[in-house]
Amino acid sequence: MTIPKEVQTIIEKLNRAGFEAFAVGGCVRDLLLERMPADWDVATSAKPEEIQKLFPKNFYANEFGTVTVLCEGEIKEVEVTTYRVDAQYSDKRHPDEVKYTTSLKEDLARRDFTINAMALSLTSDRVNREFGADIVKIEDLVVIDPFGGIKDLDAKVIRAVGKAAERFDEDALRLLRAVRLAAKLGFTIEEKTQAALVKQAADIAAVSKERIRDELVKIVMSDKPESGFNWLQQTGLLVRILPELEEGVGKEQNKHHKYTVFEHSIKSLQYAAQYGYSLEVRLAALLHDIGKPRTRRIKGNDFTFYAHDVVGTRMAENVLKRLRFSNEIVKKVSHLVRHHMFYYDVGKVTEAGARRLLRRVGKENFDDLIKLRIAERKGSGVPKAEPYRLRHLQFLVEKAAQEPITVGELAIGGNDLIKEGGFKPSPRLGGVLNALLAEVLDDPAKNKREYLLQRASELKDKDTQELKALGEAAKELEEKKREELIKRKYRV
Repeated sequence: MTIPKEVQTIIEKLNRAGFEAFAVGGCVRDLLLERMPADWDVATSAKPEEIQKLFPKNFYANEFGTVTVLCEGEIKEVEVTTYRVDAQYSDKRHPDEVKYTTSLKEDLARRDFTINAMALSLTSDRVNREFGADIVKIEDLVVIDPFGGIKDLDAKVIRAVGKAAERFDEDALRLLRAVRLAAKLGFTIEEKTQAALVKQAADIAAVSKERIRDELVKIVMSDKPESGFNWLQQTGLLVRILPELEEGVGKEQNKHHKYTVFEHSIKSLQYAAQYGYSLEVRLAALLHDIGKPRTRRIKGNDFTFYAHDVVGTRMAENVLKRLRFSNEIVKKVSHLVRHHMFYYDVGKVTEAGARRLLRRVGKENFDDLIKLRIAERKGSGVPKAEPYRLRHLQFLVEKAAQEPITVGELAIGGNDLIKEGGFKPSPRLGGVLNALLAEVLDDPAKNKREYLLQRASELKDKDTQELKALGEAAKELEEKKREELIKRKYRV
Protein backbone atom coordinates (compact mmCIF):
# COMPACT_ATOMS: atom_id res chain seq x y z
CA MET A 1 0.00 0.00 0.00
CA THR A 2 2.08 2.88 -1.31
CA ILE A 3 1.42 6.25 -2.92
CA PRO A 4 2.94 6.39 -6.44
CA LYS A 5 6.06 8.51 -6.73
CA GLU A 6 4.35 10.91 -9.17
CA VAL A 7 1.68 11.69 -6.57
CA GLN A 8 4.28 11.94 -3.79
CA THR A 9 6.26 14.42 -5.89
CA ILE A 10 3.22 16.67 -6.33
CA ILE A 11 2.35 16.58 -2.62
CA GLU A 12 5.95 17.25 -1.58
CA LYS A 13 6.27 20.18 -4.00
CA LEU A 14 3.10 21.75 -2.59
CA ASN A 15 4.34 21.14 0.98
CA ARG A 16 7.72 22.78 0.26
CA ALA A 17 5.87 25.81 -1.08
CA GLY A 18 4.07 26.10 2.26
CA PHE A 19 0.75 24.49 1.34
CA GLU A 20 -1.11 21.51 2.77
CA ALA A 21 -1.66 18.65 0.32
CA PHE A 22 -3.18 15.18 0.68
CA ALA A 23 -4.23 12.30 -1.53
CA VAL A 24 -8.03 12.14 -1.22
CA GLY A 25 -11.18 10.37 -2.33
CA GLY A 26 -11.57 7.12 -4.21
CA CYS A 27 -7.84 6.49 -4.53
CA VAL A 28 -7.55 6.37 -0.72
CA ARG A 29 -10.50 4.00 -0.51
CA ASP A 30 -9.05 1.68 -3.15
CA LEU A 31 -5.58 1.75 -1.60
CA LEU A 32 -7.01 0.69 1.78
CA LEU A 33 -8.96 -2.09 0.04
CA GLU A 34 -5.71 -3.15 -1.62
CA ARG A 35 -7.15 -2.41 -5.05
CA MET A 36 -5.30 -0.57 -7.79
CA PRO A 37 -6.73 3.00 -7.89
CA ALA A 38 -8.03 3.99 -11.32
CA ASP A 39 -6.90 7.57 -10.79
CA TRP A 40 -5.35 9.82 -8.16
CA ASP A 41 -6.66 13.07 -6.68
CA VAL A 42 -4.91 15.57 -4.44
CA ALA A 43 -6.61 18.20 -2.26
CA THR A 44 -4.61 21.25 -1.23
CA SER A 45 -4.85 24.58 0.54
CA ALA A 46 -3.19 26.20 -2.51
CA LYS A 47 -5.44 28.30 -4.78
CA PRO A 48 -5.75 27.26 -8.46
CA GLU A 49 -3.45 30.04 -9.67
CA GLU A 50 -0.85 29.01 -7.06
CA ILE A 51 -1.08 25.39 -8.22
CA GLN A 52 -0.58 26.47 -11.82
CA LYS A 53 2.53 28.47 -10.94
CA LEU A 54 4.06 25.38 -9.28
CA PHE A 55 3.00 23.07 -12.12
CA PRO A 56 3.05 25.01 -15.40
CA LYS A 57 2.57 21.77 -17.36
CA ASN A 58 -1.17 21.61 -16.80
CA PHE A 59 -3.65 21.36 -19.64
CA TYR A 60 -6.78 22.73 -18.02
CA ALA A 61 -8.24 24.18 -14.86
CA ASN A 62 -12.01 23.97 -14.33
CA GLU A 63 -14.44 26.27 -12.57
CA PHE A 64 -14.42 24.11 -9.43
CA GLY A 65 -10.81 24.79 -8.56
CA THR A 66 -9.28 21.69 -10.13
CA VAL A 67 -5.98 21.80 -12.00
CA THR A 68 -4.93 18.68 -13.93
CA VAL A 69 -1.18 18.16 -13.57
CA LEU A 70 0.59 16.14 -16.24
CA CYS A 71 3.11 13.55 -15.06
CA GLU A 72 5.87 11.55 -16.67
CA GLY A 73 5.68 7.97 -15.47
CA GLU A 74 3.08 5.28 -14.87
CA ILE A 75 0.64 7.91 -13.57
CA LYS A 76 -0.03 10.25 -16.49
CA GLU A 77 -2.11 12.90 -14.77
CA VAL A 78 -3.26 13.89 -11.29
CA GLU A 79 -6.15 16.21 -10.47
CA VAL A 80 -5.16 18.77 -7.86
CA THR A 81 -8.10 20.62 -6.28
CA THR A 82 -8.24 23.52 -3.84
CA TYR A 83 -10.09 22.85 -0.57
CA ARG A 84 -13.63 24.07 -1.04
CA VAL A 85 -17.12 24.25 0.42
CA ASP A 86 -20.08 24.22 -1.92
CA ALA A 87 -23.05 26.57 -1.86
CA GLN A 88 -26.61 25.51 -2.77
CA TYR A 89 -27.18 23.13 -5.73
CA SER A 90 -30.21 24.57 -7.59
CA ASP A 91 -29.95 22.10 -10.47
CA LYS A 92 -29.13 19.12 -8.20
CA ARG A 93 -25.90 18.60 -10.14
CA HIS A 94 -23.56 21.59 -9.76
CA PRO A 95 -22.99 24.06 -6.91
CA ASP A 96 -24.34 27.54 -7.58
CA GLU A 97 -21.11 28.90 -6.14
CA VAL A 98 -17.76 27.46 -5.09
CA LYS A 99 -16.04 28.92 -2.06
CA TYR A 100 -12.49 28.02 -1.13
CA THR A 101 -11.59 27.11 2.43
CA THR A 102 -8.40 26.49 4.37
CA SER A 103 -9.88 23.44 6.14
CA LEU A 104 -9.31 19.90 4.89
CA LYS A 105 -12.12 18.65 7.13
CA GLU A 106 -14.59 21.10 5.56
CA ASP A 107 -13.48 19.88 2.14
CA LEU A 108 -13.98 16.23 3.11
CA ALA A 109 -17.39 17.04 4.61
CA ARG A 110 -18.80 18.01 1.21
CA ARG A 111 -17.98 14.59 -0.29
CA ASP A 112 -20.55 11.90 -0.99
CA PHE A 113 -19.82 8.80 1.11
CA THR A 114 -17.67 8.15 4.15
CA ILE A 115 -15.43 5.70 2.29
CA ASN A 116 -14.64 8.51 -0.16
CA ALA A 117 -14.11 11.16 2.53
CA MET A 118 -10.63 10.18 3.72
CA ALA A 119 -7.22 11.69 3.07
CA LEU A 120 -3.66 10.35 3.06
CA SER A 121 -0.66 12.25 4.36
CA LEU A 122 2.99 11.59 3.58
CA THR A 123 4.00 12.56 7.11
CA SER A 124 2.50 12.37 10.58
CA ASP A 125 4.45 15.32 12.07
CA ARG A 126 2.07 18.23 11.67
CA VAL A 127 -0.97 16.02 10.97
CA ASN A 128 -0.97 14.55 14.49
CA ARG A 129 -1.26 18.01 16.01
CA GLU A 130 -3.98 19.27 13.67
CA PHE A 131 -6.29 16.27 13.27
CA GLY A 132 -5.88 14.37 16.55
CA ALA A 133 -8.59 11.70 16.94
CA ASP A 134 -9.27 11.68 13.19
CA ILE A 135 -5.86 10.10 12.53
CA VAL A 136 -5.60 6.37 11.84
CA LYS A 137 -2.25 4.72 11.11
CA ILE A 138 -2.29 1.64 8.88
CA GLU A 139 1.15 0.20 8.17
CA ASP A 140 3.10 3.19 6.82
CA LEU A 141 0.01 5.19 5.90
CA VAL A 142 -1.29 8.17 7.84
CA VAL A 143 -5.04 8.31 7.18
CA ILE A 144 -7.21 11.29 8.12
CA ASP A 145 -10.68 9.84 8.67
CA PRO A 146 -13.11 12.32 10.29
CA PHE A 147 -16.32 10.51 9.22
CA GLY A 148 -15.63 6.85 9.95
CA GLY A 149 -14.70 5.72 6.46
CA ILE A 150 -12.35 2.98 7.66
CA LYS A 151 -15.04 1.55 9.94
CA ASP A 152 -17.48 1.47 7.01
CA LEU A 153 -14.86 -0.15 4.78
CA ASP A 154 -14.47 -2.89 7.37
CA ALA A 155 -18.26 -3.25 7.66
CA LYS A 156 -18.64 -3.17 3.84
CA VAL A 157 -21.18 -0.36 4.01
CA ILE A 158 -21.98 2.60 1.75
CA ARG A 159 -22.95 5.48 4.09
CA ALA A 160 -23.48 9.13 3.19
CA VAL A 161 -21.34 11.79 4.82
CA GLY A 162 -23.53 13.66 7.28
CA LYS A 163 -27.21 13.78 6.27
CA ALA A 164 -27.86 11.55 3.26
CA ALA A 165 -30.77 13.68 2.05
CA GLU A 166 -28.51 16.74 1.83
CA ARG A 167 -25.77 14.84 -0.02
CA PHE A 168 -28.26 13.52 -2.60
CA ASP A 169 -29.93 16.90 -2.90
CA GLU A 170 -26.56 18.46 -3.74
CA ASP A 171 -25.87 16.02 -6.58
CA ALA A 172 -28.55 13.62 -7.84
CA LEU A 173 -25.92 11.54 -9.63
CA ARG A 174 -24.89 10.33 -6.16
CA LEU A 175 -28.11 8.26 -6.15
CA LEU A 176 -26.60 6.09 -8.87
CA ARG A 177 -23.09 6.30 -7.48
CA ALA A 178 -24.28 4.69 -4.23
CA VAL A 179 -25.59 1.70 -6.17
CA ARG A 180 -22.55 1.57 -8.42
CA LEU A 181 -20.13 1.51 -5.47
CA ALA A 182 -22.21 -1.19 -3.75
CA ALA A 183 -22.03 -3.32 -6.92
CA LYS A 184 -18.36 -2.61 -7.55
CA LEU A 185 -17.23 -3.36 -4.00
CA GLY A 186 -19.83 -5.97 -3.01
CA PHE A 187 -21.05 -3.67 -0.19
CA THR A 188 -24.51 -2.99 1.22
CA ILE A 189 -26.13 0.45 1.51
CA GLU A 190 -26.60 1.73 5.05
CA GLU A 191 -30.24 1.97 6.19
CA LYS A 192 -30.61 5.77 6.44
CA THR A 193 -28.69 6.28 3.21
CA GLN A 194 -30.97 3.81 1.45
CA ALA A 195 -34.10 5.46 2.88
CA ALA A 196 -33.00 8.84 1.53
CA LEU A 197 -32.14 7.25 -1.79
CA VAL A 198 -35.64 5.78 -2.10
CA LYS A 199 -37.29 9.06 -1.09
CA GLN A 200 -35.29 11.11 -3.59
CA ALA A 201 -35.08 8.61 -6.47
CA ALA A 202 -37.19 10.86 -8.72
CA ASP A 203 -34.39 13.46 -8.64
CA ILE A 204 -32.41 11.27 -11.05
CA ALA A 205 -34.38 13.05 -13.78
CA ALA A 206 -32.10 16.06 -13.22
CA VAL A 207 -29.06 14.07 -14.41
CA SER A 208 -28.10 13.96 -18.08
CA LYS A 209 -28.60 10.74 -20.02
CA GLU A 210 -24.85 10.57 -20.70
CA ARG A 211 -23.98 10.63 -16.99
CA ILE A 212 -26.62 8.00 -16.24
CA ARG A 213 -25.22 5.86 -19.03
CA ASP A 214 -21.69 6.13 -17.66
CA GLU A 215 -22.78 4.99 -14.19
CA LEU A 216 -24.86 2.13 -15.63
CA VAL A 217 -21.88 0.95 -17.67
CA LYS A 218 -19.80 0.84 -14.50
CA ILE A 219 -22.50 -1.25 -12.80
CA VAL A 220 -22.76 -3.58 -15.80
CA MET A 221 -18.97 -3.98 -15.91
CA SER A 222 -18.64 -4.54 -12.15
CA ASP A 223 -18.08 -7.93 -10.52
CA LYS A 224 -21.57 -7.90 -8.96
CA PRO A 225 -23.96 -6.38 -11.51
CA GLU A 226 -26.86 -8.56 -10.33
CA SER A 227 -26.59 -6.94 -6.91
CA GLY A 228 -26.41 -3.50 -8.54
CA PHE A 229 -29.60 -3.98 -10.55
CA ASN A 230 -31.39 -5.40 -7.54
CA TRP A 231 -30.46 -2.21 -5.68
CA LEU A 232 -31.70 -0.12 -8.60
CA GLN A 233 -35.02 -1.93 -8.55
CA GLN A 234 -35.47 -1.85 -4.78
CA THR A 235 -34.70 1.87 -4.52
CA GLY A 236 -37.03 2.96 -7.33
CA LEU A 237 -34.22 4.09 -9.63
CA LEU A 238 -34.74 1.32 -12.20
CA VAL A 239 -38.28 2.33 -13.11
CA ARG A 240 -37.02 5.86 -13.76
CA ILE A 241 -34.00 5.05 -15.89
CA LEU A 242 -34.85 1.63 -17.39
CA PRO A 243 -38.65 1.27 -17.15
CA GLU A 244 -38.60 -1.40 -19.86
CA LEU A 245 -36.51 -3.64 -17.62
CA GLU A 246 -38.80 -2.91 -14.67
CA GLU A 247 -41.68 -4.42 -16.70
CA GLY A 248 -40.15 -7.85 -16.11
CA VAL A 249 -40.38 -7.62 -12.30
CA GLY A 250 -42.71 -10.35 -10.99
CA LYS A 251 -43.45 -11.68 -14.50
CA GLU A 252 -43.33 -15.47 -14.33
CA GLN A 253 -42.07 -17.44 -17.30
CA ASN A 254 -42.67 -20.89 -18.73
CA LYS A 255 -41.41 -24.28 -17.56
CA HIS A 256 -38.02 -23.67 -19.16
CA HIS A 257 -37.29 -20.97 -16.59
CA LYS A 258 -37.11 -20.95 -12.81
CA TYR A 259 -37.00 -17.16 -12.45
CA THR A 260 -39.15 -14.17 -13.37
CA VAL A 261 -38.21 -12.19 -16.48
CA PHE A 262 -36.34 -9.56 -14.43
CA GLU A 263 -34.55 -12.11 -12.26
CA HIS A 264 -33.52 -14.09 -15.33
CA SER A 265 -32.21 -10.96 -17.06
CA ILE A 266 -29.96 -9.87 -14.20
CA LYS A 267 -28.78 -13.42 -13.50
CA SER A 268 -27.83 -13.76 -17.17
CA LEU A 269 -25.89 -10.50 -16.81
CA GLN A 270 -24.20 -11.85 -13.68
CA TYR A 271 -23.01 -14.97 -15.53
CA ALA A 272 -21.75 -12.79 -18.40
CA ALA A 273 -19.77 -10.81 -15.81
CA GLN A 274 -18.51 -14.00 -14.14
CA TYR A 275 -17.09 -15.18 -17.46
CA GLY A 276 -15.51 -11.79 -18.18
CA TYR A 277 -17.56 -11.09 -21.31
CA SER A 278 -17.46 -7.74 -23.12
CA LEU A 279 -19.75 -4.76 -22.50
CA GLU A 280 -21.80 -5.59 -25.60
CA VAL A 281 -22.41 -9.18 -24.51
CA ARG A 282 -23.28 -8.06 -20.97
CA LEU A 283 -25.77 -5.50 -22.27
CA ALA A 284 -27.29 -8.11 -24.56
CA ALA A 285 -27.57 -10.53 -21.63
CA LEU A 286 -29.37 -7.85 -19.63
CA LEU A 287 -31.73 -6.87 -22.46
CA HIS A 288 -32.19 -10.11 -24.45
CA ASP A 289 -35.64 -10.86 -22.97
CA ILE A 290 -36.77 -7.24 -22.56
CA GLY A 291 -39.61 -7.92 -25.02
CA LYS A 292 -41.12 -10.80 -23.01
CA PRO A 293 -43.53 -8.84 -20.76
CA ARG A 294 -45.17 -7.21 -23.82
CA THR A 295 -45.52 -10.52 -25.70
CA ARG A 296 -46.53 -12.70 -22.72
CA ARG A 297 -49.67 -14.73 -23.36
CA ILE A 298 -51.36 -17.58 -21.44
CA LYS A 299 -51.59 -20.88 -23.29
CA GLY A 300 -53.06 -23.72 -21.24
CA ASN A 301 -51.08 -23.96 -18.04
CA ASP A 302 -48.07 -22.13 -19.42
CA PHE A 303 -46.96 -18.82 -20.92
CA THR A 304 -45.82 -18.08 -24.45
CA PHE A 305 -43.64 -15.19 -25.63
CA TYR A 306 -43.97 -15.36 -29.42
CA ALA A 307 -41.78 -12.85 -31.31
CA HIS A 308 -40.30 -11.47 -28.08
CA ASP A 309 -36.94 -11.40 -29.83
CA VAL A 310 -38.31 -9.12 -32.55
CA VAL A 311 -40.15 -6.84 -30.10
CA GLY A 312 -37.14 -6.92 -27.76
CA THR A 313 -34.80 -5.83 -30.53
CA ARG A 314 -36.76 -2.61 -31.07
CA MET A 315 -37.00 -2.00 -27.33
CA ALA A 316 -33.28 -2.62 -26.74
CA GLU A 317 -32.42 -0.27 -29.58
CA ASN A 318 -34.66 2.46 -28.11
CA VAL A 319 -33.19 1.99 -24.62
CA LEU A 320 -29.61 2.24 -25.80
CA LYS A 321 -30.29 5.24 -28.03
CA ARG A 322 -32.09 7.03 -25.21
CA LEU A 323 -29.06 6.51 -22.98
CA ARG A 324 -26.78 7.89 -25.71
CA PHE A 325 -24.78 4.75 -26.39
CA SER A 326 -22.64 4.83 -29.52
CA ASN A 327 -24.16 3.69 -32.82
CA GLU A 328 -21.74 0.75 -32.87
CA ILE A 329 -22.91 -0.53 -29.47
CA VAL A 330 -26.59 0.01 -30.33
CA LYS A 331 -26.18 -1.95 -33.56
CA LYS A 332 -24.20 -4.80 -32.01
CA VAL A 333 -26.38 -5.31 -28.92
CA SER A 334 -29.69 -5.10 -30.79
CA HIS A 335 -28.32 -7.56 -33.37
CA LEU A 336 -27.44 -10.05 -30.62
CA VAL A 337 -30.88 -9.62 -29.02
CA ARG A 338 -32.54 -10.23 -32.40
CA HIS A 339 -30.72 -13.52 -32.97
CA HIS A 340 -30.47 -14.92 -29.44
CA MET A 341 -33.27 -17.43 -30.13
CA PHE A 342 -31.39 -19.29 -32.87
CA TYR A 343 -32.32 -22.99 -33.09
CA TYR A 344 -29.76 -25.75 -33.05
CA ASP A 345 -29.96 -29.47 -32.44
CA VAL A 346 -27.12 -31.92 -33.06
CA GLY A 347 -27.92 -34.07 -36.07
CA LYS A 348 -30.73 -31.84 -37.32
CA VAL A 349 -28.83 -28.79 -38.51
CA THR A 350 -26.70 -29.39 -41.58
CA GLU A 351 -23.54 -27.60 -42.65
CA ALA A 352 -25.72 -25.63 -45.06
CA GLY A 353 -27.91 -24.58 -42.12
CA ALA A 354 -24.82 -23.56 -40.18
CA ARG A 355 -23.68 -21.44 -43.12
CA ARG A 356 -27.10 -19.76 -43.31
CA LEU A 357 -26.92 -18.98 -39.57
CA LEU A 358 -23.45 -17.56 -40.03
CA ARG A 359 -24.67 -15.34 -42.87
CA ARG A 360 -27.59 -14.05 -40.78
CA VAL A 361 -25.53 -13.39 -37.67
CA GLY A 362 -22.25 -12.40 -39.28
CA LYS A 363 -18.93 -14.10 -38.68
CA GLU A 364 -17.79 -11.18 -36.51
CA ASN A 365 -20.79 -11.63 -34.17
CA PHE A 366 -20.98 -15.41 -33.90
CA ASP A 367 -18.65 -15.90 -30.90
CA ASP A 368 -20.53 -13.21 -28.96
CA LEU A 369 -23.85 -14.85 -29.81
CA ILE A 370 -22.59 -18.12 -28.35
CA LYS A 371 -21.46 -16.27 -25.22
CA LEU A 372 -24.90 -14.69 -24.92
CA ARG A 373 -26.56 -18.10 -25.24
CA ILE A 374 -24.30 -19.53 -22.52
CA ALA A 375 -25.07 -16.63 -20.16
CA GLU A 376 -28.83 -16.75 -20.70
CA ARG A 377 -28.97 -20.54 -20.37
CA LYS A 378 -27.02 -20.33 -17.11
CA GLY A 379 -29.36 -17.59 -15.97
CA SER A 380 -32.49 -19.67 -16.56
CA GLY A 381 -32.09 -21.59 -13.30
CA VAL A 382 -33.06 -24.82 -15.07
CA PRO A 383 -30.19 -27.25 -15.74
CA LYS A 384 -29.74 -27.87 -19.47
CA ALA A 385 -27.47 -30.19 -21.40
CA GLU A 386 -26.46 -27.23 -23.51
CA PRO A 387 -22.67 -26.96 -23.52
CA TYR A 388 -22.12 -29.90 -25.90
CA ARG A 389 -24.76 -28.64 -28.31
CA LEU A 390 -23.19 -25.21 -28.35
CA ARG A 391 -19.71 -26.64 -28.81
CA HIS A 392 -20.99 -28.79 -31.68
CA LEU A 393 -22.58 -25.74 -33.31
CA GLN A 394 -19.32 -23.81 -32.95
CA PHE A 395 -17.50 -26.71 -34.58
CA LEU A 396 -20.00 -26.90 -37.43
CA VAL A 397 -19.98 -23.15 -38.06
CA GLU A 398 -16.19 -22.88 -37.97
CA LYS A 399 -15.96 -25.83 -40.33
CA ALA A 400 -18.49 -24.24 -42.67
CA ALA A 401 -16.63 -20.93 -42.49
CA GLN A 402 -13.28 -22.43 -43.48
CA GLU A 403 -11.97 -21.06 -46.73
CA PRO A 404 -11.92 -23.75 -49.44
CA ILE A 405 -8.52 -25.22 -50.22
CA THR A 406 -7.57 -23.97 -53.69
CA VAL A 407 -4.53 -23.41 -55.86
CA GLY A 408 -4.97 -19.75 -54.95
CA GLU A 409 -2.93 -20.51 -51.82
CA LEU A 410 0.17 -21.13 -53.98
CA ALA A 411 2.94 -18.55 -54.36
CA ILE A 412 2.49 -18.76 -58.15
CA GLY A 413 -0.54 -18.93 -60.44
CA GLY A 414 -1.45 -19.97 -63.94
CA ASN A 415 -0.22 -16.70 -65.47
CA ASP A 416 3.22 -17.29 -63.94
CA LEU A 417 3.42 -20.74 -65.55
CA ILE A 418 2.34 -19.30 -68.90
CA LYS A 419 4.76 -16.37 -68.81
CA GLU A 420 7.79 -18.06 -67.25
CA GLY A 421 7.24 -21.79 -67.60
CA GLY A 422 6.24 -22.05 -71.23
CA PHE A 423 2.77 -23.50 -70.46
CA LYS A 424 -0.32 -22.92 -72.55
CA PRO A 425 -3.86 -22.58 -71.22
CA SER A 426 -5.04 -26.19 -71.00
CA PRO A 427 -6.22 -28.92 -68.59
CA ARG A 428 -2.53 -29.79 -68.12
CA LEU A 429 -1.90 -26.35 -66.60
CA GLY A 430 -4.59 -27.01 -63.97
CA GLY A 431 -3.22 -30.50 -63.33
CA VAL A 432 0.29 -29.16 -62.63
CA LEU A 433 -1.08 -26.53 -60.23
CA ASN A 434 -3.04 -29.24 -58.38
CA ALA A 435 0.10 -31.38 -58.09
CA LEU A 436 2.05 -28.39 -56.76
CA LEU A 437 -0.73 -27.76 -54.22
CA ALA A 438 -0.43 -31.38 -53.05
CA GLU A 439 3.25 -30.86 -52.31
CA VAL A 440 2.69 -27.56 -50.51
CA LEU A 441 -0.07 -29.03 -48.34
CA ASP A 442 2.32 -31.79 -47.35
CA ASP A 443 5.17 -29.34 -46.72
CA PRO A 444 4.22 -25.62 -46.52
CA ALA A 445 7.92 -24.69 -46.65
CA LYS A 446 7.84 -25.56 -50.36
CA ASN A 447 5.43 -22.72 -51.12
CA LYS A 448 8.14 -20.53 -52.64
CA ARG A 449 8.07 -19.06 -56.13
CA GLU A 450 11.47 -20.35 -57.28
CA TYR A 451 10.86 -23.90 -56.10
CA LEU A 452 7.36 -24.08 -57.59
CA LEU A 453 8.50 -22.82 -61.02
CA GLN A 454 11.32 -25.37 -61.04
CA ARG A 455 8.98 -28.18 -59.91
CA ALA A 456 6.37 -27.20 -62.53
CA SER A 457 8.92 -27.70 -65.32
CA GLU A 458 9.61 -31.20 -63.97
CA LEU A 459 5.87 -32.06 -63.97
CA LYS A 460 5.17 -30.61 -67.39
CA ASP A 461 5.03 -33.94 -69.19
CA LYS A 462 3.18 -35.97 -66.52
CA ASP A 463 -0.30 -37.41 -67.15
CA THR A 464 -2.97 -34.73 -66.62
CA GLN A 465 -5.44 -36.98 -64.76
CA GLU A 466 -2.71 -38.33 -62.52
CA LEU A 467 -1.66 -34.78 -61.59
CA LYS A 468 -5.26 -33.77 -60.87
CA ALA A 469 -5.83 -36.85 -58.69
CA LEU A 470 -2.74 -36.01 -56.65
CA GLY A 471 -4.15 -32.57 -55.87
CA GLU A 472 -7.66 -33.78 -55.01
CA ALA A 473 -6.34 -36.48 -52.67
CA ALA A 474 -4.11 -33.95 -50.90
CA LYS A 475 -7.00 -31.48 -50.50
CA GLU A 476 -9.25 -34.16 -49.04
CA LEU A 477 -6.57 -35.18 -46.56
CA GLU A 478 -5.92 -31.55 -45.56
CA GLU A 479 -9.65 -30.91 -45.06
CA LYS A 480 -9.83 -33.93 -42.74
CA LYS A 481 -6.84 -32.65 -40.76
CA ARG A 482 -8.43 -29.22 -40.36
CA GLU A 483 -11.74 -30.76 -39.32
CA GLU A 484 -10.02 -32.86 -36.65
CA LEU A 485 -8.30 -29.76 -35.29
CA ILE A 486 -11.64 -27.95 -35.03
CA LYS A 487 -13.23 -31.02 -33.38
CA ARG A 488 -10.51 -31.11 -30.76
CA LYS A 489 -10.87 -27.36 -30.22
CA TYR A 490 -14.56 -27.73 -29.33
CA ARG A 491 -14.29 -31.22 -27.81
CA VAL A 492 -16.84 -32.86 -30.11
